[in-house]
Formats: sequence, C-alpha cells, structure tokens
Amino acid sequence: MRRLLIVRLGSIGDIVHAAPVAANLRAHDPAVEIDWVVEAALAPLVEMITPVTRTITIRTRAVMRPGGWIDAIQALRERDYDAALDVQGLVKSATLARASGARRVIGFDRASLREPLAAWGYSETVAAVEGEHVIDRNLSILRALQVPIADARACPIEPGAASPALAGFLATAGQHIAIVNPGANWPNKRWPPEHFAAVAQHLAREHGLAPIVTWGPGDEAMVAAVIDASGGVVQAAPPTSLRDYLVLARRASIVVSGDTGPLHLAAAMHTPIVGIYGPTDPRRNGPWHLRDRCVSVFDQCTCHHKRACTAARWCLGDVSPAAVCDAVDRRLRLA
Repeated sequence: MRRLLIVRLGSIGDIVHAAPVAANLRAHDPAVEIDWVVEAALAPLVEMITPVTRTITIRTRAVMRPGGWIDAIQALRERDYDAALDVQGLVKSATLARASGARRVIGFDRASLREPLAAWGYSETVAAVEGEHVIDRNLSILRALQVPIADARACPIEPGAASPALAGFLATAGQHIAIVNPGANWPNKRWPPEHFAAVAQHLAREHGLAPIVTWGPGDEAMVAAVIDASGGVVQAAPPTSLRDYLVLARRASIVVSGDTGPLHLAAAMHTPIVGIYGPTDPRRNGPWHLRDRCVSVFDQCTCHHKRACTAARWCLGDVSPAAVCDAVDRRLRLA
C-alpha cells in the first residue's frame, strides 16, 4: 500500500494511545504515506508524531463553515487512500473514514464499538483485543492489513526545542524537577489540591526535587491552592503549549498526575510516572511502562467512567498522600 489514513479525532490521551498504530505501520513499510485526520485544536500533537506524513484537520461542530466537514472531506478525497483505519469507532469518525473515498475502510466490529452504528461505515471489521491496555486494542486493527506488531509501545512523538519562554523558565527552575498535575477535565478525576501539595513537599524534602505544578486554562484557582498548601514549595509552570509541556515532561524526574492528557504525554516522553486513578482503570489506560506506578481505587469505585461522582462516598478522596508518596519512592528507586 502506498497511502493510508488514520482517523482519531481526539482527545490528547487517545491520540497518544493511537500513535503506536502509526509507528508500526511505518516500521512495516518505511515508504508508506500515513495521513491522520484530527480535530484542529489537537493538530499540533499529531504533527509531532514522526511517522505521520500529513495532518488533516477538521472542526466537527462546523458542518458548513470553512474548516468544517466539507473542506476536510475534500482534502481527504484528494489523497486517494488505499485504506482508512478508524481507530476511534464513533459514528462521526466512521463517516469521515467512509467519506475519504478509501478503497478499504477498516474499523472494529459492532461488539467492540462504543457507538455500534459506526459499523455501517466500514467495508471490513476486526474484533478488538479486550482485557488489555487500550494501546493493544488500537493495534488490533492492524490485523486487517496483516501488519505485524514490531513494538507495541512505540510512541514516536518528538517535540523539538522549548519555546524561549519555557527555556527561560527552565534556566531558573533547578536542575532536577518534578511535575505535579492536579487538573483533569472530569471533576471525578481531580485529586484534592492539598494532597498534591503534600506530595510536592515530599518530593522536595525526601528527593531534593523542585516541584512544578502544571496547569491549563481555568486551572488558576487550583494551582494557587496547591502552591498555598505547599507553603510555597511548589512553583507554577508558565503557560505551556502541547509542545512545551512535552519538553517540560521530558526534563522532569517524575510526573504525578491523575488520568488526564498530561499523564499520557509524559508517558510518551518515557518520564517516570505515578498515576492516581479512581473512576477509570489503569490496566486499560494507565501509563504503560512496567516501572511506572499507579495508586488506584478503581476496583472499589461505583462510578466507573462517570465525569462526576454519584456515590455517597467519593472513592478518589480515599487515596491518601502517604500512599502516593510511597508510590513515588518506589518509582524513583527504579529510575
């Protein structure tokens, strides 16, 4: 095959977990062109996935406006794909895969789809691997192309150099830094700021690391709470793009975070990780390096995959700073 399309529109973690598909396609055939269609806001991340030849953007909420479906579909059809791989498995992603005009449109079978109606868009289906990490599930789509898995955890993302603003920050941040990341899109995944502060104090006191709290838009109050509760031990990172966060994570000695995009970006940089998991399963979408550690109450949680807790007792609140500090100690001993 000379040209392939990957359809994975978002989110950050999902894109990171689909990157090994591109890596193994490239390992199998160094000459193949690999395009990727993605939501416009996340295009900078896909552009850093080194096996990807071309990034095609779409704004799925802009149906008839420039940059919406019409422009994206036209760009896809001009590429004359041998096959389109829908790694996402939603109706909108299946529609794009079909509309690309690819000669083969490959997705997961109906039983493996979050939106079973998506199966109508495929000319071929494969059964997804279940009971494994989501990366293994994504890679199972390659069976349709008879592509062997050379490296199941290959995640070739290369951010390049830091921006001048981040470079200036790093010049004064200290030689050995640690990242604590308290934010998450789901309220149910946000461990309390004062707990992150306690872990940051432990990182500074016991390991001589300079703790840095990372944040995104809307996280300002949470960041201030972490800094205040730490007694000023923590310093706030500057505003970071996806590229700058990857550079920062690659520099860090460890990242402590809940199940959110920055954790998965750090995993792509091979940074040591301690993950804090409640409503989601670290066996499915946790950090995938064997030395990384997770403190998880998933098996006790009754609000699996819910954005907000509906139980009488919030499970993530039962995760103690001492348990996370112990995981940090064990992970750093293995570094």
